[in-house]
Amino acid sequence: MRNPSFLVFFFGLIAVAEWYGYQAFRTIFQHADSSTRRLTATLYWGVSVLIWVLGFWAMRNRQEHASFKSYLGGLLLAMIAAKIVILIPLLLEDLTRLARWAFQSGTRTAGTPSGAGISRSEFLSKAALVLGAIPFVSLLWGMAKGGTDYTVRRVTLRFPNLPASFDGFKLLQISDLHTGSFHSKEPLQRAVQLINEQQADQIFMTGDLVNNYATEVEEHIDTLAGIQSKLPIYSVLGNHDYGDYVPEFKEDRSLWEANLARLKQNHAKIGWELLLDEARTVERNGEKIVILGVQNWGARGFTQYGKLAQAHAAADAAAPFKILLSHDPSHWDGQVHQYDDIDLMLAGHTHGMQFGVNLSFLKWSPVQYAYKQWAGLYQRGKQYLYVNAGLGFIGYHGRVGFLPEITVFELRRG
Repeated sequence: MRNPSFLVFFFGLIAVAEWYGYQAFRTIFQHADSSTRRLTATLYWGVSVLIWVLGFWAMRNRQEHASFKSYLGGLLLAMIAAKIVILIPLLLEDLTRLARWAFQSGTRTAGTPSGAGISRSEFLSKAALVLGAIPFVSLLWGMAKGGTDYTVRRVTLRFPNLPASFDGFKLLQISDLHTGSFHSKEPLQRAVQLINEQQADQIFMTGDLVNNYATEVEEHIDTLAGIQSKLPIYSVLGNHDYGDYVPEFKEDRSLWEANLARLKQNHAKIGWELLLDEARTVERNGEKIVILGVQNWGARGFTQYGKLAQAHAAADAAAPFKILLSHDPSHWDGQVHQYDDIDLMLAGHTHGMQFGVNLSFLKWSPVQYAYKQWAGLYQRGKQYLYVNAGLGFIGYHGRVGFLPEITVFELRRG
């Protein structure tokens, strides 16, 4: 939003959407008396302006009244989404009318009276308002319930080189907790209970424990420490964990370093072993697999902290099977393709943009226009990538379609 041309386009689009939204609303009351029409127009613009004012207020100094402001911001987002959806059919109808008018004008013979203009139908306005209500209601539901409607996804993966002792090995992945977005302990307590019910052999957390500050997780340390795993829990850092989006950290490097050091200590307090471009060996009955964990590496302008070569070099050469924990899925195309002995990469980061259509036969989210791999399972040759939709939320304090996810993997030999 810092790009001036984008700002012009964005606010231009909003202005057009507001005008079309009003036109659709006005059409519904076109047969009412004049006083009713004036009242409805006043209500439309009054409510719209109020939501805009409260939304902008909510985006300033979010640390104060954070819970209340998050809902105001979500209400503004819901209104914007609704009016853009309303805009689409009405704009298409106007463009069709304009094209028809131009065609009729060009083919009309001299002295032929012009035909009646194509008026916007009341039916189309009603239909547009119904369509606009879908994202509006969905986004409100996403804040009320979807943001903490935890879902367990089960994935079975088969590998011919998986050691026999690991046949049936159960892994569990969580990602993108964004603990700074939670305003009470209860949601994460429910999530931990659900995680423990899966009775996983080993658990991984693939980055973004916090939004910006190491302190955000500290009220949740006791809760997260309750996660039970038969083997050590390994974690990695995500782009938000470094505090790179905090202005004062940019101005004072010592503050940045202190925040990152505190975050690493908090991983340890929870009981997680943070892998910083490192490798760990997991052994069963004398057979081994390797877990690689790298710092954040992203291909879309993010600072590339991760050193995959270092982690790979540290791996036990006797282990025939490797799992990579790396927060950003763009790392897969960026570097991981160079290491064909990495069998499975686990990532997060995208959240499914916390909004979209997530059905067995159809997956869509705006984030797919920015990321080639953005949700679920991907395969390239014998390598697999899984992108977890995340457990928390940031920005929009809710989820629609791509609900908070706990992923359970069963590794099979064959």
